[in-house]
Amino acid sequence: MTKQTKSPETELTIEEKLRALYSLQLVDSEIDKIRTLRGELPLEVQDLEDEVAGLETRIGNLKNEIAELEKSVVGKNNEITASQALIKKYEEQQNNVRNNREYDSLSKEIEFQTLEIELCNKKIREFTAQTAEKKETMTEAQDMLEERKHDLESKKSELEDITHDTQKEEEQLSVRSGELQTRIEERLLTAYKRIRTNARNGLAVVPVQRDACGGCFNQIPPQRQLDIRSRKKIIVCEYCGRILVDDEIISEAK
Repeated sequence: MTKQTKSPETELTIEEKLRALYSLQLVDSEIDKIRTLRGELPLEVQDLEDEVAGLETRIGNLKNEIAELEKSVVGKNNEITASQALIKKYEEQQNNVRNNREYDSLSKEIEFQTLEIELCNKKIREFTAQTAEKKETMTEAQDMLEERKHDLESKKSELEDITHDTQKEEEQLSVRSGELQTRIEERLLTAYKRIRTNARNGLAVVPVQRDACGGCFNQIPPQRQLDIRSRKKIIVCEYCGRILVDDEIISEAK
């Protein structure tokens, strides 16, 4: 008959589980300290990168709009030139008309082309005003872009300095955290992570200090303290839900 090997999680006693949990808490708290040192810098860098990309897109769109407006101005100037040529042509033809009807017809054509020129000039003024407005907006956007790029370089440099100083330590701690997690049964590890997410400062495992929970500072009854010291079962604070450990486990872990 083949002898079955027990998994590491079933071999751990309650006391060993508590020690593993508290050791994991210490390691994860050190990782938290490193990430707190970085503060909001990663998010600030990301926000600045997004803002820079947005400004660059906006400037590109403004350049395209300005180019279209300038193209429209050229088009209207070409229409004016064409209308002026027609007016000259019709005026020359008026000198050779045979009757009043032909003269009146050419006069209407001249009038129509004159109106076309006036309309083109009006459009040119509108396009020119829009171009000036967009150029002003683009200049403001370019100034802001340079400012944000400067801010981004500064924040990136600051983040790189902090990351360089702490990256190796964080990697080592992350490896240690992973090793400790493999020793803890999945159900207990899930509970630990849930408590850490909801608890202040990420503390899921706390000591009993001065007869009170080290997390929420509510008093713990004497009998419950005896149960914690006996390490026969995992006990959580009835007020905040954190896992409680006794002084001996704390002192051994330090």
